[in-house]
Amino acid sequence: MREISAFELNDNIFKTIGKDWTLVTAGTKEKYNTMTASWGSVGIMWNKPTAFTFIRPQRYTYEFLENNEYYTLSVYGEEYRKALTLCGTKSGRDTDKAKETGLTPVFDEKAPYFEQARLVLVCRKMYAQDLNEESIIDESIKGNYKDNDYHRMYVSEIVKVLVND
Repeated sequence: MREISAFELNDNIFKTIGKDWTLVTAGTKEKYNTMTASWGSVGIMWNKPTAFTFIRPQRYTYEFLENNEYYTLSVYGEEYRKALTLCGTKSGRDTDKAKETGLTPVFDEKAPYFEQARLVLVCRKMYAQDLNEESIIDESIKGNYKDNDYHRMYVSEIVKVLVND
């Protein structure tokens, strides 16, 4: 992996997040978890390159984001679609996702990621806020929250970008 500036990213972020998906990974070498995400955003906030990540509280990965300052967002080629599907449908409480998918964890940064990633954003949390029904303006959004299980939004500085050539 080689490091680039966040401003050198050339990916279509709508495709990368919404279609290609990402893995959100947090924790330590001793204990970590990952999950698939297809919601989120990147941009500039508070004069910093920023990632906006959304996690529901019942997800196992939520406790890892809550208990760690850093996490990673990583992107994979289409050949890893089955692995990302497993990471989005199985819980790390019950499944060793690395073992099941064949993904190889890497612990050389402030948060784990997987060596098969084509792109890794190392993120440092700056702000968190729970989404809530009272703040919803567009009523059609409420259909995403039939169980009132609103996401927590993390606004995080992208502190490093790694690409796998």
